[in-house]
Amino acid sequence: MTDGKMEFKNQNILVENRSKVTITGVEQVESFNENTIVLITIKGGIIIKGEGLNVGKLNIDDGNIKIDGIINGITYSDKDLSQKGNIIGKIFK
Repeated sequence: MTDGKMEFKNQNILVENRSKVTITGVEQVESFNENTIVLITIKGGIIIKGEGLNVGKLNIDDGNIKIDGIINGITYSDKDLSQKGNIIGKIFK
């Protein structure tokens, strides 16, 4: 561990019937609403798009998140989502 942060080695995504997603290796939830969830993971940013999205379980200490709703897409971003230029502003245009 460095700087009080837990270091995760793996980042996994499990999608069940396009209605449930479990993601490991999550470091931070950048933003969320019922249509878009933006996460920072050990492998970069992840943007989840869908309908009626709901964060059912979140444990940043373990790096796990469970999301319910209709999943329409999952996109990786290699860039740090919190860098200047605010990619979140671009997502919601």
